[in-house]
Amino acid sequence: MQLSYWEIKNWFTNVDFTIVGSGIVGLHCALQLRERFPESKILILEKGILPQGASTKNAGFACFGSLSEIIDDLKSHSEEEVIQLVKKRWNGLQLLRKRLGDTTLDFKPYGGYELFLKEDDATYSECLQKLPFLNEILKPLFRWDVFSKEINRFAFENIKEYTISNPFEAQIDTGNMMQGLLKDAISKNILILNQMELTSYSEKNSSVELVVNDYTFQTKKLLFATNGFAGSLTDNAVKPARAQVLITDPIPNLDIKGTFHLDKGYYYFRNFEDRILLGGGRNLDFEGETTIDLSQTEKIQNKLEDLLKNVILPNQEYKIAHRWSGIMGIGSHKNPIVTQLSENVYCGVRLGGMGVAIGSLIGKELADLI
Repeated sequence: MQLSYWEIKNWFTNVDFTIVGSGIVGLHCALQLRERFPESKILILEKGILPQGASTKNAGFACFGSLSEIIDDLKSHSEEEVIQLVKKRWNGLQLLRKRLGDTTLDFKPYGGYELFLKEDDATYSECLQKLPFLNEILKPLFRWDVFSKEINRFAFENIKEYTISNPFEAQIDTGNMMQGLLKDAISKNILILNQMELTSYSEKNSSVELVVNDYTFQTKKLLFATNGFAGSLTDNAVKPARAQVLITDPIPNLDIKGTFHLDKGYYYFRNFEDRILLGGGRNLDFEGETTIDLSQTEKIQNKLEDLLKNVILPNQEYKIAHRWSGIMGIGSHKNPIVTQLSENVYCGVRLGGMGVAIGSLIGKELADLI
């Protein structure tokens, strides 16, 4: 990469903070650093044309976990850990709304619903049994019951009679969110460079030397916001998890509004205007979906189409308009990793599939480590 004097002077000289990753975490980290250090030079490096992981590829759920997902978390985390996870997600959503505003986000508080397939007796019974307990432990945070039983009123088929509703869930426009964050960052003189891949770095006395696209420069602090791509930084405490998604063409007279969950959050769908957006299915092939490959697989796409045809849109005509994938960052524990790796290197990763909810908060916490 051959650079002019002007390019070197304006972009790669006297850099105070370099952030790797221009997604939700990276942009919030940069914006928080700008508030704390108004005169600093902040550079964001992004290896993709757009954020490479999930920030521009997610389903746009403003959620903090379905009932079955939270119950499942209680089997591997303490009660206090689960409460704190939900609190982080809720507070992160409020921070995102405060920064961008509901109009920019196209925030729609339609509520959320969990569905249970007819054959899923065990999960259904467990959720109905533990619903009062979950409401009780979450009441200090929400001051109201979060979950309640509700008759299926959406003409879904092959599911149990009751759904679990959650009035605190909403949906956003993912593209609008990311454009809003990018505009905010650019307006605050934060430099963003795309298709710039960091290949190596080494610490000097009071700085970090980076090699990016075969060009070498120095920064005072290096911050990683690479989520699903952070395995090597964290001794594999973070693993990539692919999420496959499809969206239909517009459907006349679509009478479905809200965010919907199935099977402990492994499947999820929503309306976007008069389309249905549906994703998930990595539980069909955990090993195969532990990948950074952004393609789709026949096995999972067939399952998504089966749900579309037999559960979500029975007896309706529709066409699938588009398919894509995103890469999340998960691990054996759902707590995000926000830590100092060495004297001048930091990371904020492992968002556990909840990037919309906690990305803003993790970005702020990452900046506040400095």
